[in-house]
Amino acid sequence: MKDFGSLMKQAQAMQQKLADAQARLAELTVEGTSGGGMVKVTLKGTGELAGVEMDDSLLAPGEGEVIADLLIAAHADAKKKLDAQQSDLM
Repeated sequence: MKDFGSLMKQAQAMQQKLADAQARLAELTVEGTSGGGMVKVTLKGTGELAGVEMDDSLLAPGEGEVIADLLIAAHADAKKKLDAQQSDLM
């Protein structure tokens, strides 16, 4: 039974490490950019979109498709960075 007790302690230690890593992940924020910095998006560690910034020059009429493309690219950049940080923490 001594081995079982040791195994339980190891399992509890692993659970604590996982909980600590998840807490650190929840506190993360990453920024992704596109268009040479004209569009920036911020993602929380949970993957939730927390912010969007756009250069005022993009707000001209007829720029809707460009904005959409840049938002998608900035989100992809942020998601890639978030995935890398999550991987490092886990």
